Amino acid sequence: MAEDTGASRPPATDDAPAEYVRANREELVSLTLDLLAVDTSNPPGDTREIVAEIERFLDPLPVAVERFAVDPTKPNLLVRVPGASDRTLLYNGHLDTVPFDADAWTRDPLGERAADRVYGRGATDMKGAVASLLFAIRAVAATETEPPVDLLFAFVSDEEVGGDAGLPALLDADTLDADACVIGEPTCEEGRHSVTVADRGSIWLTLEASGESAHGSRPTLGVNAVDRLYDAIETMRRRFGSERLDVDAEMEPIVEESIEYYAPSMGESTARDLFRYPSINLGVFEGGDAINAVPGSARAEVDVRLTAGVHTPDVLARIRECVADCEGVAIADVSWSVGTAEDPDGPLVEAVASTATAVTGDRIFRRSATGGGDAKKLRNAGISTVEFALGTDTLHAPDEYVPVDALVDNAVVYARLPSAWRAETDR
Repeated sequence: MAEDTGASRPPATDDAPAEYVRANREELVSLTLDLLAVDTSNPPGDTREIVAEIERFLDPLPVAVERFAVDPTKPNLLVRVPGASDRTLLYNGHLDTVPFDADAWTRDPLGERAADRVYGRGATDMKGAVASLLFAIRAVAATETEPPVDLLFAFVSDEEVGGDAGLPALLDADTLDADACVIGEPTCEEGRHSVTVADRGSIWLTLEASGESAHGSRPTLGVNAVDRLYDAIETMRRRFGSERLDVDAEMEPIVEESIEYYAPSMGESTARDLFRYPSINLGVFEGGDAINAVPGSARAEVDVRLTAGVHTPDVLARIRECVADCEGVAIADVSWSVGTAEDPDGPLVEAVASTATAVTGDRIFRRSATGGGDAKKLRNAGISTVEFALGTDTLHAPDEYVPVDALVDNAVVYARLPSAWRAETDR
């Protein structure tokens, strides 16, 4: 039996947890502010205090709570809620945030309520969604509702820097035995809502060039390594940046819906190029010691992204051939990943999209992310995964905020999802 929260108990209906959320929205706002008040900027990414705050919130509830940490300063929290079947739906949320410059904010970066908005670093990415997940747990307990499936919640550290103390540690320890997962990452942009069903593959290259040093007044006596390296990068852009990707047929609906989703913010042509062609970004370029010297060495880091459905190793092999043709340039290091995707008409995507549409009354796009993160890790571990949270496109920006209505609607969606997912998997 859950501890009495002081609020009147809603009627015992199948939608009782959602009704509880709506009836106790101010307590959800208070919980969000409590989480925002804890600075979890990463680096350093210390999550001990916020995990303790969450443990205090969960303590009165009949749920199993477990800390898991490979780094003592970056604990993760697992919460289990037993259900009526042996299938498990996992909810995932990260507790760390990007750093903030308080002087650039007009609101308190550690949490402030202003009318129908909650401001703070992490309000939309993603402490607001974490609060909604936690409140969904309390709503289930307070209404004595037995979920139709087992529920597992993973509140993790170290996501913002791609560290190994959070989700990777849980996966390595085989602690996440689940059939499907919903990550509470914000999936909204300029008033459009979406469920993220795919991510892009990546190739991260470190290129090094060698040349022959000479005095800057006599450059023809040397070989400029910077010129060599930049020419190699431009050659890559010509060969690959303008070559249309061969995308698998099953990815076509996701690609087209992604283009439609992003077109209002970046233009249709740019959105189409983003998913139909490789993107090649020169992120780091270093070379030379003085203006009056021909550089004898240079180094660059290049980020290549590929739409899911494209086999990354094939593209990498061609990039290696391209670099081999560039005199004095070599690949010093490389890491890569293959884009992943869910069936846009599969049970998990259908359950999230239909539930979110019912709650918001709006269209929910089924689209690809432009990058890749924890969803890719989970899919590669065999767990069907999507991202969904209502919010704003102020993530990582000064005066980041989330509307109170978004907090409430997220909690309602998360509370209703187990039934919707169970119904879809039973079809």
